Amino acid sequence: MPEYTILVVVSLVAVVLLELAWLRTGIFRRLSYWLSMLIVLGFQIPVDGWLTKLSDPIVLYDDAMTTGIRFPWDIPVEDFGFGAAMITLTMILWLHAATTDREDRRPPE
Repeated sequence: MPEYTILVVVSLVAVVLLELAWLRTGIFRRLSYWLSMLIVLGFQIPVDGWLTKLSDPIVLYDDAMTTGIRFPWDIPVEDFGFGAAMITLTMILWLHAATTDREDRRPPE
């Protein structure tokens, strides 16, 4: 069973549900979010590619725990899902905290 793959899907679904059902920061409608994700991807590919290259890996994965799909440069596709979930969670919590902080500073009516 590809447990790593299952955990990626669960983490992505959990983060999206957290945003859409509870925090509602509107992050998925922001161009800045999508540009940030492109920037992250731009750094993740060379670093993760170097760490997971099959010719001389630094990080090893049990192929039974993943889909076995590696793209590009031997990167398990699951790594992109975990990266997206982690960065998105951080950003929505940051936005939520900033909004909550502003509301806490308002003078009483």
